[in-house]
Amino acid sequence: MTRRKLSIAMSVSRGCCAVMVPFEDVLSRVRKALQVSPSLLHELLRELHEDNVFSTQYYQSLYKDGEDGEQHLRDVFYNDPEDLARRLSLPIWQNWDISQGILDSVLSKEEDMVPSDAESQDIVPDPMSELLPDNVILEYLDSLEEFIEEDFDPKFFDNFSAVDTDTTCTPIPEDASFPDEVQSRKRKVDATSDKTRRSKRNKKATAWPESPSNGRLPNITPESSFHLSSNPFQHVLRIPFSPPLLPPSGGSPLQFIQTIGPYTAPLIGTVVPTGPTYVIVSAVSPQCVSPGTQIIPLSPADGTVAPPELTGSVLPVGSSSDSACQGLPPVSVDTLSPTKEGNPQKNYDSTPPKTERKIRPEAPECVKDYIHHIKSYMRDVCCSMRGGMGMESHYVDTHLVQRKLLIKSGKNANKCLEKELVILSDSERKKAKLDRSQLFHNSDSRLKQSVTLLGKAGVGKTTFIQHLCLDWASGSLPQFQFVFLLNCKILDLTQSNYSLKGLLFDLSMAPRCKDSDSVFKHILSCPDEVLIIFDSFDHIKDFEGLLQSPAKSHTNTKYTIKQLFSGLFQKEILSGCTLLIATRPKDVLNQVLRKVDSLLELCGFSPEDIELYTSKYFGDASLQESALKQIKNHRYISSLCSNPLLCWTTCFLLEHQDSCNDDLPSTLTDLYQRVTSKHLQLASLENSSLCKNRKQLDIPQLCKMAWEGLENHDTRVNPASSTELLDCSLKSGILASYKASEHQENHFVDLFTQNLLSAVHLVQSKQVNEKMVVANSVVHQKKRKVQGESQDVLQRFVTGLVFQKAADGVSILDSSVNIKAKRKAVETHLESMKPNDLVPARLLELFHCVYETSSAKFAKLLLKNLPDNLSFYGTQLCPLDVYVICHLLQQASALKRTFSINLQDTCIPICGLKELVGLKCIKSFWAHTADTIGLWEDLHQSNDELNLKSAIEKFTLHPFKATQGYHIENLPVLVQIHREKKLPMSEFVSALDEGVPALRHLQRLEFELGVQNGPELFPKLIEVLPSLQSLQHLDLEKNQIGDSGAEKLAGVLHFLECLKLLNLSQNLIGDAGVEKLAKALPSVPSLQSLSLYGNVISDSGAEHLALVLPDMNFLQDLDVKFNKFTDIGATKLSAALKNCTGMKSLELWNDCIPYGVFEHLRLQDPRIRSL
Repeated sequence: MTRRKLSIAMSVSRGCCAVMVPFEDVLSRVRKALQVSPSLLHELLRELHEDNVFSTQYYQSLYKDGEDGEQHLRDVFYNDPEDLARRLSLPIWQNWDISQGILDSVLSKEEDMVPSDAESQDIVPDPMSELLPDNVILEYLDSLEEFIEEDFDPKFFDNFSAVDTDTTCTPIPEDASFPDEVQSRKRKVDATSDKTRRSKRNKKATAWPESPSNGRLPNITPESSFHLSSNPFQHVLRIPFSPPLLPPSGGSPLQFIQTIGPYTAPLIGTVVPTGPTYVIVSAVSPQCVSPGTQIIPLSPADGTVAPPELTGSVLPVGSSSDSACQGLPPVSVDTLSPTKEGNPQKNYDSTPPKTERKIRPEAPECVKDYIHHIKSYMRDVCCSMRGGMGMESHYVDTHLVQRKLLIKSGKNANKCLEKELVILSDSERKKAKLDRSQLFHNSDSRLKQSVTLLGKAGVGKTTFIQHLCLDWASGSLPQFQFVFLLNCKILDLTQSNYSLKGLLFDLSMAPRCKDSDSVFKHILSCPDEVLIIFDSFDHIKDFEGLLQSPAKSHTNTKYTIKQLFSGLFQKEILSGCTLLIATRPKDVLNQVLRKVDSLLELCGFSPEDIELYTSKYFGDASLQESALKQIKNHRYISSLCSNPLLCWTTCFLLEHQDSCNDDLPSTLTDLYQRVTSKHLQLASLENSSLCKNRKQLDIPQLCKMAWEGLENHDTRVNPASSTELLDCSLKSGILASYKASEHQENHFVDLFTQNLLSAVHLVQSKQVNEKMVVANSVVHQKKRKVQGESQDVLQRFVTGLVFQKAADGVSILDSSVNIKAKRKAVETHLESMKPNDLVPARLLELFHCVYETSSAKFAKLLLKNLPDNLSFYGTQLCPLDVYVICHLLQQASALKRTFSINLQDTCIPICGLKELVGLKCIKSFWAHTADTIGLWEDLHQSNDELNLKSAIEKFTLHPFKATQGYHIENLPVLVQIHREKKLPMSEFVSALDEGVPALRHLQRLEFELGVQNGPELFPKLIEVLPSLQSLQHLDLEKNQIGDSGAEKLAGVLHFLECLKLLNLSQNLIGDAGVEKLAKALPSVPSLQSLSLYGNVISDSGAEHLALVLPDMNFLQDLDVKFNKFTDIGATKLSAALKNCTGMKSLELWNDCIPYGVFEHLRLQDPRIRSL
């Protein structure tokens, strides 16, 4: 690794310590992983490549090309293992979420390969022994025999056996003796004997039948004694010796120890070798230790971990000549992982390394009783849903979707790496669906210790968690002895007087524990059997510094709730427990997202789920049929019901509507006004003494409390409020009561209810002026602090209330309050909006606010000001969003306006895409390629050929910008459809007579996958390019395609007859690649601009370019700055420039060209430029 790359890697690692696993921790894990056997090492590298941790080009560079690829890897490893470890560590560190499991899996396989004493019968040649050349072995055998100690038989190396095959090694008996005198002589070996000796040395060792004396059992050295040590700088190799190479009966087997490079600490008094050194030592050292004593060799480097194979019952020890070993007492050494508690480095891993399951004492009776008590309590508390419905009878099980995180580098990429959620396409979401049983386990059944459950307001996160608690109480989660549910709504985040014990027993939804000390002590003994759930995590107001100053003590030390959470999350306390965090996606901070083991999103209701829920809600069959019919016939209500809370709200309204002929609400504001009014009406009927008249209640005070809570990001209601008001609000379902540690707390029941009441306060309170109403009504041009999903809902309600046309008895506004001034202010603001300046997310909110007005005037105004190219790129669209967009765009035909719409990365469902694409005002659209193909197949299967032809013609790819792998992965399928003129699962399609117009008309393509994914996915782009015959701009900068990629590109350039600009800057293209390109460039007659900036082109490559320059008649600009050619190559390019009268500029400055030569060339031709 060059100094520059190493410095970049180190600077990146230093910058990321606060947000992800430190680079040095990953480097330590990689060093350990490199010590596995070659077969597992190759498997490790292959898996990292298959999971896109290594690009194809990078993976091939490890092995080089050709038959000696594996030998090249061995040479690199033994010559400079530290450099190899650091080279591998950087991409592994950048993709740690993926790499961690692969490393753990390979290391666990290595542990499993270590046999027990009973299994160790034969000495099988270790694959790593192939790394030791025969000539080295022979040289050491000869030198050993020449300088051998007097205790050995002089015929030690002479009697090789080619017959015996038993490889059992027997230790030296205590009464074994050797000749007293040994003749010192130099052995003469001729060529014939050398060949014979080499062949015989490759035979297996023979067992000696004699048993040790004194009745002692033989200390059989197992195969594991000769395994490759996982010490990063020392390897113990097993060499298959024949019997005479072992001492006589009961003798000690020998070991070859290879020391590597400058990282092995030299022995005292020896000369430091410049290359690998091999030492033959006895596997048992009688003078050093007594029989049966095992000593683990000291690690030569700080932080090195003793390998698993050295923790068995038989361990190789140092030579008897090692004075340091002689001085060691017989001790037992425990191996510690760098990520465990004994190491000073902090453990940032999300999952601990694989360890043996602890044998725990049986739980005391008081613990068993409490577990039984808490399960019974959970069954009682979690058995009902909102509205008094039973969990078992009314719950609809929705799917989970595994979400992905994207590492996104910004301006300070060397200092920090930000992660953000990847918005999946509809087809990807279907593939990523999971059920509730897979919540805590990956596909490889590895336990997830930190899980984040994401979901929008009303999607059912709390209900899902309640059902999860019921599952545990019924025995469906046997991996957990304890489940503690914490509602972040009722936690006091300001106090710092909580301990871990108080958090679990006093603040969670758990019954009082009589012997909490005994139960807590048992919890500390089995943390991996504890599940702690943080529900409503978005109610933690201030996320800044959330993971700083974590709690570090299990005792009665006092902390804040944030510190306790940080300690649990970072495994400082109760390490091994499982955390489940439920939150809204807009309100959670990235620093939590980037460290969790799993990100899951709770899906909303599908059309089938809506039907199932409605049938469960209405017991009477006739009511079920009527309700389902009304929901299906009302498209807006049907789209609303994809949110489970809004589905319940709709069913509640249908259940209590005065007449079956009543029209259903057409806006969210109208829906919640009717439902809130109905709640208050029912409460007054049930308890006339408290709520004789809804008008007599202090509703403005309730609305003011809602607004104050919303401002403080709090759902609590002031306990000092009117008792009558609180009681009636609780009866009506506007408020819900929660049990806190010492008292009951009242909270607004959901986000929609609190936001509606807050909007009422803003609209009718005289203390709120027009400016404040405008600030909270519609979106604004200027950026401001994101306030999450709550702000979006509030804006819709305020706009809806200001322009509402509700019937008497439905509106909860006081009709006596004049709101004309506020309406006028909002109207003026809407008229001044410039949709062209809004980012996609704000543009979507503007659509919702305009829809809530129910005003054709504002709809036409919006459509008039919309840009021709609408973009919702990167904004997740739910069914309600799709309906609102379609509803407003339908009116564009009257204005004779047409739009191009970008629906990439919007997660739009196929049905919504079908509805949008079918609009007459949509002249072209761009959606995820897989979803687009799915739309075509859906239209084809429904025999809707007219709309199929329209959808094919409207689809566009221009301009195509690939920034993620999935942007390019489905393009080959699209090309196949284009060539074969049929869909993948069908025969000939008439609508595809002329192929896919989007491919024929694509003019600009930017391939920006970067150095990590670019080389791997570049071949897919090569498959596509021949079909892009109209392509004019091809930008391939910074993808490191190398010479091989340049050669592939050269093979398809002749198809790009319209290409005008080709950017190949910073792609590691050398002379070989330029030679191939130079031959192909004249076949692109329209090429006007060519950039090869920042590659590795030398004089040879410059000469190839110079030869073809005169043949490129239309080329105007050539950029070859910062390459490796000298004044020779520059002179040839300058000479060729004289024959290119049409060229306008040649940029060729680099450090290898003498400045005087460059200035001379510039004076000769002013078209030559520098920087």
